Amino acid sequence: MSLVEELAAVRAQALAAIGEAAGTAELDEVRVRVMGKSGELTRYLRQMGQVPQELRAEVGRTANEVRTAVEQALEQRKSQLFASELEASIQAAAVDVTLPGRAQQLGSRHLINQISDQICDVFLGLGYTVADGPEVETDYYNFTALNAPADHPSRSMQDTFYVRDLSGDAAAVRGESDVLLRTQTSGVQVHVMETQEPPIYIVAPGKVYRRDVADPSHLPQFTQVEGLVVDRNISFADLKGTLDHFCKAMFGPERRTRFRAHYFPFTEPSAEVDVSCGICHGEGCRFCKNTGWLEILGCGMVDPAVLECSGIDPEEYSGFAFGMGVERIAALKYDIPDLRLLLRGDMRFLRQF
Repeated sequence: MSLVEELAAVRAQALAAIGEAAGTAELDEVRVRVMGKSGELTRYLRQMGQVPQELRAEVGRTANEVRTAVEQALEQRKSQLFASELEASIQAAAVDVTLPGRAQQLGSRHLINQISDQICDVFLGLGYTVADGPEVETDYYNFTALNAPADHPSRSMQDTFYVRDLSGDAAAVRGESDVLLRTQTSGVQVHVMETQEPPIYIVAPGKVYRRDVADPSHLPQFTQVEGLVVDRNISFADLKGTLDHFCKAMFGPERRTRFRAHYFPFTEPSAEVDVSCGICHGEGCRFCKNTGWLEILGCGMVDPAVLECSGIDPEEYSGFAFGMGVERIAALKYDIPDLRLLLRGDMRFLRQF
């Protein structure tokens, strides 16, 4: 077969393949196979120098004719396929104006913020006010003013995040310093007692930080709500009545509370508060470890040393304080087995609340 006949065969095969291309992607594959750097027609054009002199003019003319015919066929077929694909795309994206519109999905506040607001709302209804303070606190407000001894375990680097003190008063590049990420919002209570005359009725919500490894019941960063009352003739009975009201408002009127003696440096006497299990109704189950009770917060009467440190006369005033973890309240209210679920951003979980 002569070169002219071979070129005619390439032309026929190329035009047939172009006509059979079902889409622009398939058409581009045909173009590369015929006209690409290693294409069938390109190989002939590169070999023109090896064609005998007497045949070169005829073979060159034929090759150019084949190239022109293939290019024209490619362009024409491309226009046809592009038009059909555009039409199909338009049809697929067509909007039926008779269908109801798709409502934009609305977001909501995170469960942690919801529970924090609910806790504050309960105490706002009792006449309390909301106070806040810095998350980067000094050792004095976080520990010393709260009657925590210098050797208390909570002051060690294993429990507290210390930061560099840039005030110039002390140099502590490593180890403990006088500046830290607050481990509790109790420092807000001290700030309020220093600047506000009794009576004081406040709650202090906010983030706190501790060197805890994240597990189902602990987080290195969590949200606390602490409360403080300082007034004349405040007794432990006022504390019990207040927290019993809170537990019933938060968990339901059928829930019972109990107070267990405990120790906190800044309160005396101190207690842990439990609420009856909402799953077994106090009968005992796996969720409450067969006790019928769930621990929710710590509380106690404000130690006279704390009042004195803030310039309040403990002979004239008394008070009580309490503190709770918002994530724990959320877990107990909605039977959440792992606190880490609250922070993973899984919308399938968060949209339940």
